[in-house]
Amino acid sequence: MTEKRELSIEETFQELDKLLEALDSEQSGLEETFARYQKGLEYVKLLKGKIDGIEKKLAVLEAENGENDA
Repeated sequence: MTEKRELSIEETFQELDKLLEALDSEQSGLEETFARYQKGLEYVKLLKGKIDGIEKKLAVLEAENGENDA
């Protein structure tokens, strides 16, 4: 069984972009379009979580840096 590795933020944006291009360019059935839409929402949720995590780490670093400057 192969282990799934987590996509980076850049890779996730690329996958989302591919999905959007496919939705714009292809004549797909309703079920396929809905499946792509769902996958796109998953990518957006994943990106939001990753970006929120980075923002929290930055806030901690800024707080630590501010404490050291005082």
